[in-house]
Amino acid sequence: MSVTSPLVSVIVPVYNAERYLRACLDSILNQSYQHLEILLIDDGSTDDSSDICDQYATDDRRITVVHQPNGGIAAAQNTGLDTAHGDYIAFCDNDDIMHHANIEILLQAIGATGADMSKGRWRQIGVSSLAQTAVQAAGEPGHPRLTVIDTPLYSYQRVFCKSLRMLGGAKAEANYFNESNWCRLYKRELWDDLRFTTGHYAQDIRMAGPLYSRMKRVVDVDQVLYFWLQEPDSVTHSKRDSVFWHDNVAAAAENFSFTLERGIIPYRNYFGLTASVRDEKRGVKAAQRRGKLHEEDLSRCMSDSATMTELIRKLSIIDRCSCALLAQIRRVENLIYDKKIHRMK
Repeated sequence: MSVTSPLVSVIVPVYNAERYLRACLDSILNQSYQHLEILLIDDGSTDDSSDICDQYATDDRRITVVHQPNGGIAAAQNTGLDTAHGDYIAFCDNDDIMHHANIEILLQAIGATGADMSKGRWRQIGVSSLAQTAVQAAGEPGHPRLTVIDTPLYSYQRVFCKSLRMLGGAKAEANYFNESNWCRLYKRELWDDLRFTTGHYAQDIRMAGPLYSRMKRVVDVDQVLYFWLQEPDSVTHSKRDSVFWHDNVAAAAENFSFTLERGIIPYRNYFGLTASVRDEKRGVKAAQRRGKLHEEDLSRCMSDSATMTELIRKLSIIDRCSCALLAQIRRVENLIYDKKIHRMK
């Protein structure tokens, strides 16, 4: 690794993002830290995204474009990891915007603390605020506060309710993790022999346990460095069928077991597991009322419910009560969150 100017690989999975891709790529090209390898993984786009990627690559030698048949975001991320040469790895979604000092600040935070990963804060934005966001992303970042977390996997599982983070103050907020890979900077070796599971919606949930368990130290940067575009019709907010719910159940169950085996109570995965099973049951009942229930959906739902019950029984009574309480708080928060997202324009 170059001590003075390490190479940072920025991986951007691209799929049918022609409306927002230019703004995303401009935010990466305009980073204050310029020693970048920008990997655009075109995952079988059917709009003009492929051409946009090639145009940008012609204009900037730091960009490498890989065109591949559509395999989903996990396959695109894996291709990026396989292609990357950087000392550090960053991800960016193809419709989001990075603050112009994102990489510089996250890299400095790792250098100052010796952390395995640095993470910044993000802000949710609507399509109508893209122009305003571009101005904010070009602004000066100030002098962010750094907080070191020595228990990444525990913090990921324990600190996830927004209301409790607000009550807990700056320290609690700094300990908040989610499954997203953007607005982070990783030491490259964290990804050695570690790749996303393809063919699933919840590939990021499956990755969280194995990835965070590899980290001894994470540094939080108290600064908005990433702007997350919210679209109500995206897969995250609109995909609701039995296969989607089952995949979320399976991912939560996998991470639940992984975490519990390491002596950590899987508070977050308890919520994800129970919420997904609940949604799956509601979907089955709705299909039954319409006379459109498929036997395989019913069988899958029953199996998922049994898996949930078996895993929860592995917890002590006290831990079950704690998990259930946090899950109830999170469910209320999600009702508010979903309304907020669908109001974003």
